[in-house]
Amino acid sequence: MRNILAVAQKEFKAYFASPIAYIAIGVWALLYGFFFWTILSYFLRQSMQMGQFGMAPQALNVNQQLIRPLLQNVTIMILFTMPMVTMRTYSEEKRSGTIELLLTSPLTDIQIVMGKFLGAMALYGVMLLVTMIHIGLLFIYGNPEWKPIVTAYLGVLLLGGCFISLGLFISSLTKNQIVAGMVTFAVFLLFWIINWMGSFSGPTIDKVTQYLSIIDHLDDFTKGVVDTSHVIYYLSFITFGLFLTVKSVDTERWRG
Repeated sequence: MRNILAVAQKEFKAYFASPIAYIAIGVWALLYGFFFWTILSYFLRQSMQMGQFGMAPQALNVNQQLIRPLLQNVTIMILFTMPMVTMRTYSEEKRSGTIELLLTSPLTDIQIVMGKFLGAMALYGVMLLVTMIHIGLLFIYGNPEWKPIVTAYLGVLLLGGCFISLGLFISSLTKNQIVAGMVTFAVFLLFWIINWMGSFSGPTIDKVTQYLSIIDHLDDFTKGVVDTSHVIYYLSFITFGLFLTVKSVDTERWRG
């Protein structure tokens, strides 16, 4: 475990030693701020309209009509920012030649992969902390329920873990960061719209694509519901992505 944490700490520091972390966090904060302002403005207009019709503005549910659509839009942010986070994890090691030092160190493939995964997850955690500033403002000026918010963040955390595990695998296949980033974005986009593609096919394919859709499994989390089937799906996705990455790294070790 100590070796894994050492690799994770090295990876986390490496993000901030380059512009990647600052660009990723900046783009994330910009997109989240835009979505927050847009949805909040719509929520306030609805409140004012209800007041004009003699209804209490408090009748609007902050969790369901503001926070839920806000966190659902986080999937769009992940689509654009996660490729920036994962594209350098192995590609930069291969380009600079440090991958040989890493593979000849007294570390197992699993320790290397898990360390890089936790390092990327730590950066993702920092990005989620940025969003909590806006949520905190809602608690100051409103009265949202905290339990559905925790559940929604759990789903968003698992969703990010899925994309990171997949991004690590794609990054391990090439030494070009740009190629890794573009392919990662394309694969992320495929998982983002796969349910839409399946809707034009037969009922059997539609059911399969709905289950494979990584976005559909987030819906219950944003409602405040923790369904074990969704948790199992996300954990299985993360495990499979890390398994593929370990096999890819093992192949690189044998080639070396």
